[in-house]
Amino acid sequence: QVQLVESGGGLVQPGGSLRLSCAASGIIFKIYVMGWYRQAPGKQRELVATITSGGTTIYADSVKGRFTISRDNAKNTVYLQMNSLKPEDTAVYYCNAVRGPSMDYWGKGTLVTVSS
Repeated sequence: QVQLVESGGGLVQPGGSLRLSCAASGIIFKIYVMGWYRQAPGKQRELVATITSGGTTIYADSVKGRFTISRDNAKNTVYLQMNSLKPEDTAVYYCNAVRGPSMDYWGKGTLVTVSS
C-alpha cells in the first residue's frame, strides 16, 4: 500500500520560514519524480516544485528563489524548504509521487497559513 504522509505545516508570519516533509512508503522511492503542489481556497491545485530521481528541479515562478525542494532517497523523504513566506502562499500543500500514468500518488496534504 502506497502512503505519502506530509508534515511540517502550520501558522507562520509573513517573512517567516517553514520546512515541509513528505515520507513515502510502499514505493521504490528513488525512481519516482517527487513533487509539491498546493491548493488555495477557491483555487485550483497548482505545481510548486518537482525533483527527479537525478535531482533535477523545477519551480513555479511564484516561488523561485524562496522555496527549495530536496530529497533524501535513504530516508524515502522529500522536503520543501519555504523561506520569505507571503500571505499568498497560504494553501494546503500536497506531496506527489509519479512514475507514469498508472503510478501517480498523492498525500492528504498539510495546511500552511501565512498571516500576521
